[in-house]
This record gives sequence, C-alpha cells and structure tokens, in this order.
Amino acid sequence: MKLFSKLCLMLVMLVSAKLVSAIDRTQVVDDPNDVSPLLIGQAAPDIMLFDSEGAPFSLLEKISKQPTIIVFYRGGWCPFCNAQLSQLQDIQDELKDLGYQLLAISPDTPSELNKTSKDRELDYQLISDFQLKATRQFGLAFHIPNDYRDKVESIGGKTVRLAGDDKSTLPVPAVFVFDKDGIIQFQYANPNYKVRIEPELLLTAAKLALEKQ
Repeated sequence: MKLFSKLCLMLVMLVSAKLVSAIDRTQVVDDPNDVSPLLIGQAAPDIMLFDSEGAPFSLLEKISKQPTIIVFYRGGWCPFCNAQLSQLQDIQDELKDLGYQLLAISPDTPSELNKTSKDRELDYQLISDFQLKATRQFGLAFHIPNDYRDKVESIGGKTVRLAGDDKSTLPVPAVFVFDKDGIIQFQYANPNYKVRIEPELLLTAAKLALEKQ
C-alpha cells in the first residue's frame, strides 16, 4: 500500500511538472489576473537587458555573482511604483548587509531610468526592459486597454508595444528572490498594481532564503 501511495505521489509530481513546463509564460494576456509568473524552484531566464547607461548585460550572469532580489515595476510615471522604489531604498543597506544585490526592472528607457534614480535618490540598480524580454520571460506581461494607455500617456508616461501588436503591454508588479545559482527562492506577484509587498516581509523572505542555502 505504501509503495502504491509513493507511485501515485510520483505520478502527480510528474504530471504537475509537465503542466508547469507546458505553460507558455511569454504569452501576453489581456487580463493581469491571467499572468503565469515564474515559480519558486524555477531558474532565471538567460536574457540580455540594458542598464541605465544603455549598456547591454546578461541577466543570468549578473544573478550568478551573488544572491539577487529582482523587482518588476511599471515605470517611473507610476506613483505606486515610485513609492515602492523609495521603500526599497529604505531597506537597501540591510539587503546589502545580507549579501544581496537589488535590481529593479521596468519597461522604461535608460534615460527614463536615470531620471527616476535621481528624482528618488536611489543607490541600487535600475534596469531597462524596453523590449519587454524580461517581462515576458518572467510571465508578467499583459495588455492594457487603449483608454488606460491614453491615461498613462496623458500624465507623461510611456507604454510599450511589441512588434505586430496593436495593444500596449505592462508588467504585473512582482518580486523575485534568487540564490546565486539563479533559482527562485521566493516570489510575489499581485495583479492589483496598488498592492505591493511590504519591505519588512521582503526582508524576512530574503533572510529565510539564505537559511535554505
């Protein structure tokens, strides 16, 4: 009976693993509630992004140097994102003492990142995903309605359209904690852009992730 139970459990795990691997996370969905973010235990994608100076770099290579916290935000035009960026600055020293590097990724261009960094007085790295490679590979991409796009642009924000797509795309705000092997140890993604992870909770998650290594 025990053998049968073990076989059933192994079968369930195998099927679950296949279902997870079969999900096309790069697909841009029309509802933020339908995104499929990368999960705990999955690896960071090997993609090229750009720093605030416009220089390309490998995300996977960057993560392999030390434990990393990656935060996805919608852009410097978003007041909820700016509030979160400032909160992250408040715990930046503690994260650094734990051995983490902090990267904040958005669809903003490098020049827009520079403005955000100066305006918010940030001393961690902002990363440009203006081609939406990271947004899609992390399973966070969703279309926004045209009327919302117009609202964003009316306040000076910019949205991104993929080639051949007539709709603009944004990332669902999210946080990922990686070990230096590039494996996710903690993940938080909320389709409600007004709700962000509390700094204290992120610190706790970061500490617990180190204990598992």
